[in-house]
Amino acid sequence: MSYSHSSVPLRPEDLDILTVFSNPEDRYELLPYLEPFELLPDDTLLAEGSEGDAMFFILRGQAQICRAGLQLGTLAAGYHVGELGLITGRPRNASVKAITPLFAARLSRTSFDLLKLEKPLLALQLTEILISLLGLQLTDMTDSFGRLMQERSLPRRMHVNVRVEGQAQGWEVPTGTQAKSLLPSEIEGSPVVAALVNYKRVSLNTPLMSDTYLAPLTVDHWEGERIYRHSAALILLEAAHHLYPGLKMNITLSVGSTQWIQVDTCPKDSLEELATELQDMIQTLVAQEKAFRHEWWAVEEAIPFFEDNGRVEAAAMMRTIRASRVSLVTCGEFYGISMGPCLPHTGYLHDLHVQAGVGGLILTTASQGPSVADLASYAQLMSDHNRMLESLHIHSVGHFNQACISGQVVQLIRVAEGFHEKRLSQMADKIAQARERIKIICIAGPSSSGKTTFIKRLSVQLQINGIKPLNISLDDYYVDREKTPLDANGEFDYECLEALNTEQLSADLKALLDGKTVATARYDFAQGRSLPQGGPVLSLEDDTVLLLEGIHGLNPRLLGEQVPVENLFRIFIQPMASLSLDEHSRINPSDLRLLRRIVRDRHSRATNAAESILRWPSVRAGERLHIFPYVNQADVIFDSSMIYELSVIKVYAERYLLEVPHNHPAFATAYRLQKLIGLFVALYPDHVPPTSILREFIGNSGFDY
Repeated sequence: MSYSHSSVPLRPEDLDILTVFSNPEDRYELLPYLEPFELLPDDTLLAEGSEGDAMFFILRGQAQICRAGLQLGTLAAGYHVGELGLITGRPRNASVKAITPLFAARLSRTSFDLLKLEKPLLALQLTEILISLLGLQLTDMTDSFGRLMQERSLPRRMHVNVRVEGQAQGWEVPTGTQAKSLLPSEIEGSPVVAALVNYKRVSLNTPLMSDTYLAPLTVDHWEGERIYRHSAALILLEAAHHLYPGLKMNITLSVGSTQWIQVDTCPKDSLEELATELQDMIQTLVAQEKAFRHEWWAVEEAIPFFEDNGRVEAAAMMRTIRASRVSLVTCGEFYGISMGPCLPHTGYLHDLHVQAGVGGLILTTASQGPSVADLASYAQLMSDHNRMLESLHIHSVGHFNQACISGQVVQLIRVAEGFHEKRLSQMADKIAQARERIKIICIAGPSSSGKTTFIKRLSVQLQINGIKPLNISLDDYYVDREKTPLDANGEFDYECLEALNTEQLSADLKALLDGKTVATARYDFAQGRSLPQGGPVLSLEDDTVLLLEGIHGLNPRLLGEQVPVENLFRIFIQPMASLSLDEHSRINPSDLRLLRRIVRDRHSRATNAAESILRWPSVRAGERLHIFPYVNQADVIFDSSMIYELSVIKVYAERYLLEVPHNHPAFATAYRLQKLIGLFVALYPDHVPPTSILREFIGNSGFDY
């Protein structure tokens, strides 16, 4: 508390403003038991969560009452606060701060006990009045809550039936039982961080209100990992808000367990000092086990809140939302746009590490993450991307939507595609400048990165530079099917390096580099047979270069020591940069790749969205094992994302995702992706060029595949 005893004694007329007692004589009898206090503006009368056993009567001035950072109202002279503390001794439920100079009278528990001994009838009368007033406040609160909800909130049944995944027996539990009470805290050492209730992602604190299929989500599950990272980003921004209110920080890029944070103006002498401070504050918040709360705000309420706090990205997002309410999430005073459930409280977060990077901070959510040096190329990529967005005056999904609504669609597409073409041209120029040295271009990237179109467009740029590209696919160097290694499930593992005949590949490339003519390999997928010399006959001339594409293109073990490193140029391709919703949330590149894959496979390979979603975890597992560990081997990284593509993909994906049944294991992801694309203005593909990487997924490409 920051109030002090007043040197001015209480006078009987000071109590005339109080309405607690209708009889003035009763008020005057209370006078000897009260202590006068004075407060200056911003002084705290009551602090939320603090212990206290006294109530206060406001005699002059005004005060503000707040809870969890939310302003609940203004208290004027004649009001009283803290009666629950007086009667029960419970911690304060809200904070009260002086707005103006404040003069108040304090009734302590000790004085109240003395009042009961000396004037029991007056004490009883005061108690009855306070209980009556509390009852009226409860009624008002109930009525207000009903008006806010405007829907049935009381359950129709006392008990619900719950079937927990992996358990043969169902359970009948009281309605309102929290999901976490029926789930283990961990599974095989992996923490349970959320739950699936009827195949929808929910927080572990979610009450079960109807018959339910319940399943745990661990941090090892890709949806659980997303929830963990989402919560980690929020606690970082909460820590920054605690230390430096108003400090502008943005989550700009996510790479595995690592998130890149842009800091507009560092308040310390160095980013290293800021990282240390944030790390310490995060540990404090973790120890406090502060709850992650989801709150429904009226959009008209959220817009001025974000604008008043300089949150232009979030405010822009609010202006293109057509719903009347929006869900915000917080673990204290910083509010972010909710993209789904969070952890129950901050105590669930472990192994969070903040360190300084190039031009920003790096937050890792695992005990081991990539080094700062390994992430330097990503920093440059984000710098180029941000420069392009700055030229368009687009900083978030909200700004993008507003640009589309105002008729800038064609220009947005032209700039995005031009940005790709410029990067391809620069890459081809770099290769041309070292054409005497570079003879083999290795290209690798995860699924649905746009590798096929990228290679065709790079080939055009190379030809403009007088270089003739020759293609070799690693798929043609598979070993015979019966020689293919098996994975942990006993299935053929075509993604491991040992599934390739690397000896023959190295020998063929070495012979080509030595100026020999080589009959390359071909793989008969129908028969599962390798044809060592069944492929095209190739030779390397002075003006030719080999394009070698496959998931192992960056792995140094692929070519061994027979092919000199100086003859190689390695390219990693993946959609990376994405638009943000606010400082806390942005579009995850893996979601973009999955949506690309769903659209492509649905209309060109007759694979429905549910199948694509269920295959995705195994696809990503292979990427993490065979591609991402070798990104630092790349000479250049190409970001294949386009700021407008989700608006076009929405036209196709919306229906494909609706085809996933509600009771299907893929529904949780389908539902989340559907909400994600719902944030974008839909754009028809009329203006998407035929050579765009996006055409590889939506069809009608100008290239033959």
